[in-house]
Amino acid sequence: MTTTTTALSPANRAHIIDDDEAICDALAWQLRTRGIECTTWTTAEDFLSTWQPEWYGCIVLDIRLNGMSGLACFDTLIESNCQLPVIFITGHGDIQMAVEALKKGAFDFVEKPFNHNDLVDRVMAAFELSDERRRIGATRESVDERLASLTPREREVMDLILEGRYNKVIANQLVISMRTVEAHRSHIFNKMKVRSAVELAQLLSVLKE
Repeated sequence: MTTTTTALSPANRAHIIDDDEAICDALAWQLRTRGIECTTWTTAEDFLSTWQPEWYGCIVLDIRLNGMSGLACFDTLIESNCQLPVIFITGHGDIQMAVEALKKGAFDFVEKPFNHNDLVDRVMAAFELSDERRRIGATRESVDERLASLTPREREVMDLILEGRYNKVIANQLVISMRTVEAHRSHIFNKMKVRSAVELAQLLSVLKE
């Protein structure tokens, strides 16, 4: 395993998995010239034994490797809910396998021989996707924390608010006073950090993405 440490973003790193050390070295050099942190791995097993769910960036993965194949590695990553976008490096005879990997959620594939600058461009695009996944994940975590702060009654009121029910209808349905509904609505908006039912619905929509 060889690591380069010139940083573009402290969060993102390209993980190159290829049993051809010449390709690993060439890609690592090209990424370094573009200010991208990277780590090279010669086997899928070594990468999987070290991978951590909190990593961000992308994986550049040869579809054919000694030992565990790139496809088997990808399947393992999917099962582990890995959020790193995967770019496959493929030979001419591997195109169909690469297409199948795309259907499973791979980010892209690049056919050998490839232009190193073009591959770096795809790595940068994968970083953007990684950042977006991180943003969504952080938002989901924040929304979950806000939801957890609501009382059971506030959750009931919130569900009815999201259905578009008026305060009077909510009061009748829950057999509580209008004043109590208004108090619950205020507490819900404060805890969820929104100003209206529309903002509340927009906030919760992230949980469906």
